Amino acid sequence: MVNVAEIAPDLYRLSLFVPQLNMQFNHFLVKDEEPLLFHTGLKAMFPPLLEAVSKIIDPASLKYIAWSHFESDECGALNQWLEVASNAEPVCTLVGKLVSVDDFSDRPARGMLPDDVLSTGKYRYRFYPSPHIPHGWDAGVLFEETTKTLFCSDLFHHFGDVAPLTTDSLIEPTTNGMQLLRQGPLAGYMPYTSQTEGVLRKLADLKPETLAVMHGASFQGAGDQLLLDLAEVIRVNFDGE
Repeated sequence: MVNVAEIAPDLYRLSLFVPQLNMQFNHFLVKDEEPLLFHTGLKAMFPPLLEAVSKIIDPASLKYIAWSHFESDECGALNQWLEVASNAEPVCTLVGKLVSVDDFSDRPARGMLPDDVLSTGKYRYRFYPSPHIPHGWDAGVLFEETTKTLFCSDLFHHFGDVAPLTTDSLIEPTTNGMQLLRQGPLAGYMPYTSQTEGVLRKLADLKPETLAVMHGASFQGAGDQLLLDLAEVIRVNFDGE
């Protein structure tokens, strides 16, 4: 079952909860002149997500399909979506396009740098590179400049079947989540490097007002302070020194 909630104007959160993992997998649909889907979901999740999208827009009208980094829950079902939406364009960071996506995808991707602007009609997007934050050399986060929404992928990852949107701080649930993720084979979940704090400070400078979180509740409020606080949470849990 897909839980659908509008968390900002024209922005729909499509959530699938997996009890075995105690974790939500969230996908975000922007309803605009040229609709955008952020996160394709896993291949097995494609049928219920397609049904959920079809209740909001005609899936064939999708123009952009974007994600943060090359990972199955981020872009595993990309080619299934491209089959449905014949005019859709994959969108990711330039590094992602060059090192993985154009070989995997049935259609070449638009590889974006921070100076590049993608317009869906009412809304304007930029991709900001965030290597290894949350994962991978190719990682980036998408920012919508009109509503100040940051599509932040695995940043603020937390567990549970939680509300679609909250105004409460995400720092405590994120800290609890990272304490679980740093154990055993998952110890390298999110590395802390000399660049971590600087990357998060640059994202905080965008002053996002909505954080669209992939695993857990999305947030509405002063996102800049949460991003600044997140650097310390990552350091405490994943700094190997």
